[in-house]
Amino acid sequence: MDTPACRKGVILDLDSLHPGDLRLDGLLASLPAWELHDHTRPDQLAARLSGRDLAITNKCPLDADALAASRLQLICVAATGTNNVDLEAARRLGIGVCNVTAYATPSVAEHTFALILSLTRRLSEHRRAARDTWSQSLHFCVLDYPVGELAGRTLGIVGYGELGHAVARLGEAFGMHVLISERPGAAQPRPGRTPFPTVLQTADVLSLHCPLTPHTQGLIDAAALRRMPRHALLINTARGGIVDEDALLAALQSGQLGGAALDVLASEPPPARHPLLTADLPNLIVTPHVAWAAREARQRLIDELQANIEAFQAGDSRNRVI
Repeated sequence: MDTPACRKGVILDLDSLHPGDLRLDGLLASLPAWELHDHTRPDQLAARLSGRDLAITNKCPLDADALAASRLQLICVAATGTNNVDLEAARRLGIGVCNVTAYATPSVAEHTFALILSLTRRLSEHRRAARDTWSQSLHFCVLDYPVGELAGRTLGIVGYGELGHAVARLGEAFGMHVLISERPGAAQPRPGRTPFPTVLQTADVLSLHCPLTPHTQGLIDAAALRRMPRHALLINTARGGIVDEDALLAALQSGQLGGAALDVLASEPPPARHPLLTADLPNLIVTPHVAWAAREARQRLIDELQANIEAFQAGDSRNRVI
């Protein structure tokens, strides 16, 4: 059966894409009529979906009740993860769902290594030293904060999809030895994979790139952190819930872990007094979920949304989750 034409669309949380420096004309030309909303509260959702054939959401949740009350034909998730959409309800109601993959690969991989390098080279301490103590130094340099090299160190990758591959390639370019973790709990590692406990025990830098699922929720808990070398660095640009944040803070405060850099937290936006934001530890970096957000990556995301919509209108399946 032919797919009915979508005529009216709504973007529920446009501001989350920081649209001011992006070209939206192609996307907005993909349907005859659009409603654009900077942000959508739960109490506004039903009215904003009413009469709409297509909805674009980045992180705005679409639950079963909202979907059942709508006439939506297609949901376009402006992200790779689709955990903000009740997929079972969408399947039951015959609503298509598509996502966008690979749009932010260079951006996330580069941010991952920016975090690794910031910790390894102790950039925050050296920036303060240049401002506060360099002028009083008896020598041409300040060596109060010893640094190391990445070359020769072991990089452990948990989650070997698009992003894991990209980070592994950068690690190899830095001269690192790369270990790819097998899925935790697997009986036997596949060729080229290393058992997860071995990666924990071996990696000088552990970088997380797996999705948040019931199997990865709290994966890096107190027991996992105890397995890691005391000098090791933990990098999380995946999802906050993969890491037990209380256990991580305790490990950093006790010196059990060398350092951590996070671009994600379990609750976003976090409370103002979140313990990881107020800890003021020199070996902890937290950035506000911006690894994906290079302008080039955000423009690719917009262009991919347009291509998904045009494919749906033509009766083609593109990036379809359902």
